[in-house]
Amino acid sequence: MKHFVIMADATCDLGESLREQYDIVVVPTHILLPDGRDIPSFSEWKEFSREQFYADLKANPDGFTTSPPNVAEFEKAFEPYAEKGEDILLLTISTGISGTYNFALQAKKEVEQKYPGVSIRCVDTLRYGPAVGQLVIYAAQKRAEGLSLDETADYIEKNKNCMHQAGWLDDLSFVAKKGRMTHAKAFFGTLAGIKPIGEFDYNGLTTVIGKAKGAKAAYSLLMKYIEKTIIRPEEQSIVIAHTCRQAQAEIYRDMIVEKFHPRDIRISDVFPMCGISIGPGLMCAYYMGTEISQGLVNERKIIEECLNKG
Repeated sequence: MKHFVIMADATCDLGESLREQYDIVVVPTHILLPDGRDIPSFSEWKEFSREQFYADLKANPDGFTTSPPNVAEFEKAFEPYAEKGEDILLLTISTGISGTYNFALQAKKEVEQKYPGVSIRCVDTLRYGPAVGQLVIYAAQKRAEGLSLDETADYIEKNKNCMHQAGWLDDLSFVAKKGRMTHAKAFFGTLAGIKPIGEFDYNGLTTVIGKAKGAKAAYSLLMKYIEKTIIRPEEQSIVIAHTCRQAQAEIYRDMIVEKFHPRDIRISDVFPMCGISIGPGLMCAYYMGTEISQGLVNERKIIEECLNKG
């Protein structure tokens, strides 16, 4: 079986140890700081602490922006492997959020023309952040099992809409500011004590599908929701990601372990590439389950039933 390289853009939020463990190449993206610096994306807290970054972001949300790799930067990432005749699988952040995928497609065309016989598959994951990272890890596992480039890419395409997000975001104003949610919805999501429960829609954007009053009720609702949507949890690796909500993530992890006994579970930060658009206050679990329905019809129904049952 011909070896192929697995790549992801830096929104995948995979730290150095996981990249090394699964032999994953990350294409850097750009973080624009309030002082005008354009720094490469990162997934380790070295230049900033988590607390410092999210405090600065909260104080100056308009001062931080991001931009994806351009076509030339994707070509630069692809070429060292194409020169060696290696095929490439690239997983990107959702097209509903970023132009990353389309830039990658342009680079793919140029590189494949320059290096006949090399195949590059680009997959729009319809996800962002840790969910992209989880799909990248699944791709690496399938490669390790002996699947080919196309078999692995097809597996991700078939299953990407089974990747769930179950959690809450304390303050929706950052999401609204970036044009991913109306300001009216953001207002109702920031009422005192209300925990908006978010899930990926069919296009990879986060949508509020229910609300709980207080953390205790939110944890209870989330556990019921996961129970109704997860498939074979004992075989899964689950990630709990957060933007400066470590204590809440640890509580959530322990509840998931006690109830679902996953194969393994880890807590991860959401790093600046996605964190700039999310802001502080996200705490979510990412796992594979039932395929997400168009318009989140089934998922809203599950939440409503769980709320009605108390």
